[in-house]
Amino acid sequence: MDNHSAHKSKETMSFLQSRPNRFEFVFTPTHGSWLNIIEMVFSKMSRGFLRHIRVDSIDELRERIDSGIEEMNQEPVVFKWKYKMDEISLETAPAASGDALNEVRYPVVTSV
Repeated sequence: MDNHSAHKSKETMSFLQSRPNRFEFVFTPTHGSWLNIIEMVFSKMSRGFLRHIRVDSIDELRERIDSGIEEMNQEPVVFKWKYKMDEISLETAPAASGDALNEVRYPVVTSV
């Protein structure tokens, strides 16, 4: 998960604490959006079929997005992660606020 403020808000943290042991979040490093697969998809969409478009309605935008995704899926690119889980450790760092509740965990490659 990226470090967007909505993901680290008191409301979000409270919700997550109300469901113990259900989720374990690993935050991507700041300026590490390339580690977040959905960010790569959004980037491809904005650089490709959504670049310089003008639409007259939300429905037209939805149609363009749907057709663009269909085109992307016609030639899928398989993402192959090159690291194994035993090569990755999670380092914990306090958030800027210093609040233990907002502790941030970052993936770190321990061997290459």
